[in-house]
Amino acid sequence: MLQLITSWGEALDKEKVWQEYPRPGLVRDSYLNLNGLWGYKIIKTEGSGSSCQPELVLGEEELDGEILVPFSPEAYLSGVGKIVGPEDVLCYRKGFCLPKGFKKSRVLLHFGAVDQECQVYMNGIRLGGHKGGYLPFSFDVTEALKEGENVLTLRVVDKTEKLPHARGKQKLHKKGKYGSLFYTPQSGIWQTVWMESVEEVYIKWVKIDPVFDEGAVRFKVGAEGHPAGPGHIRVLDHGQVVAEAKMTPGKSLTVGLGDFHPWSPADPHLYDVEITLGKDKVTSYLGMRKLSTGMDEKGIRRFFLNDEPYFFNGVLDQGYWPDGLMTPPSDEALQYDIVKLKEMGYNTIRKHIKIEPERFYYHCDRLGMIVWQDMPNGGGDYDMVFVTYLPNASDRFARSVSDRHYRLFKRQDKEGRKQYHRDLQGMVRHLYDHPCIAVWVPFNEGWGQFDAGKATARLRQMDQGRLINEACGWFDQKGGDMYSIHNYVRKLVVEPQKDRVVALTEYGGYTYPVEGHKACEKIFGYQHYRSREELTANYRRLWEEEIYPNLERGLSAAIYTQTSDIEEEINGVMTYDRKVDKLIAEEVQALNRELYVRFGEIVGAKEH
Repeated sequence: MLQLITSWGEALDKEKVWQEYPRPGLVRDSYLNLNGLWGYKIIKTEGSGSSCQPELVLGEEELDGEILVPFSPEAYLSGVGKIVGPEDVLCYRKGFCLPKGFKKSRVLLHFGAVDQECQVYMNGIRLGGHKGGYLPFSFDVTEALKEGENVLTLRVVDKTEKLPHARGKQKLHKKGKYGSLFYTPQSGIWQTVWMESVEEVYIKWVKIDPVFDEGAVRFKVGAEGHPAGPGHIRVLDHGQVVAEAKMTPGKSLTVGLGDFHPWSPADPHLYDVEITLGKDKVTSYLGMRKLSTGMDEKGIRRFFLNDEPYFFNGVLDQGYWPDGLMTPPSDEALQYDIVKLKEMGYNTIRKHIKIEPERFYYHCDRLGMIVWQDMPNGGGDYDMVFVTYLPNASDRFARSVSDRHYRLFKRQDKEGRKQYHRDLQGMVRHLYDHPCIAVWVPFNEGWGQFDAGKATARLRQMDQGRLINEACGWFDQKGGDMYSIHNYVRKLVVEPQKDRVVALTEYGGYTYPVEGHKACEKIFGYQHYRSREELTANYRRLWEEEIYPNLERGLSAAIYTQTSDIEEEINGVMTYDRKVDKLIAEEVQALNRELYVRFGEIVGAKEH
């Protein structure tokens, strides 16, 4: 592996790592960022996974060295550069003092994400644990704090595919096996660690539903403690109050907006929201948009955004970085990919089997980029012949297989299946309020897939306002809102479906290795080209031969593989370090403009 470094990684200031407020959908004026240099220790347990008690990391003399949080030890930017194996326990230590005047009534400690299982201690007192590497969690640490220096310690175990937890594209290295599609595993803290102080009664969560057809928005607010009276909600547009009402925690409240301004990628209009409850106050925001399916003028089922036929034209985005792995080197880097793809004319990002820091979705909300959100895959170690190679060769084969065969899909572990649904529910709750999210994708290509119909039913119960891609690519169980196609090796010819919209949810994967910007000598891709001009010419040929002709036949979405190169996978729109654009942007922009014009002429769509 060759170490590439992004420009943001080169400019990284260790004293100011990921200082941005991590929860834009629920902002409070109390904020203490704990990112930066921590102590760490990696302990070999000979497979038991039971060592690393908190006292082992309380003394600095016991540590292996320093790690730059929130980068995992496997990431270059962490300063460690070591892989934490299934037999290891990763321990963290952070000493800190609360700023003068910080504490109100209660103090909360937040973790953006820690991979995979962890136990957390404050001053040697166990706060609790967490399972799953992609979702945030928090603890009330008020009783464990003391005057002067406090010491926060963690014990982390990460077995990657040796546990059935969600792991996405991470894979333990096996020489010569499956490196192409899977990437370096990472462990431990990989998103911001932070604290806030709150009142005895405080707002814990907010659920926001645009009720587009009624010109209204529905709120539900969760609170901790027992409020003495009702709270208050205000909705503002450019500083002007457009709606306000009293609210009671735990009860739904619908507020009319009148003649409202819709949200779309072409016009990503957001309203500000202020919520008060007693002495507590938070701010949030909302976007008014509606997602649905329906028939176009020719009787073909299409996606609709705000009651207009809409073509989701996007790029598969895995969110990996050569110097930070799953952690972008900075907030500026996180925004860069979104801005770059939007400038090229795309309107959609399929966030591929990864849950990003919440600021990613905030940037998509405000910049105007639709997100299809995948659930990170889990289960056992996959049989790649069954879940990838055979379906690529025969789409008919894949669509004939039931996902109730748990052994075939490596989902025999009953507790692992339960954990999947806990994580799925957690993902929806965590990201629910972001208007950019249009589609939930519970399973991808049979990787840990099981009972997809049940997952779809649960998603419908949790969220009636978004679309569902039930089984992305193949192993279709005939549910969800779209007939999903992954096509890398055959010429694409689609036909309209009666009950679902036809969506090309992965295609392309064209390869062009740029010398000096490769992370590996070994490369993987579907079609190989030798220059930017040759790559772009064949990208244009693909659109002219397969994308444009299928618009009249019902094609209503196209997701190109992928945003950037990643390790051996050299099929990005950009290089892995984001320093070279591999496609000629002006030609891609022209192709995208032509797509929207043609689609609009076919279905009567107004804008994208």
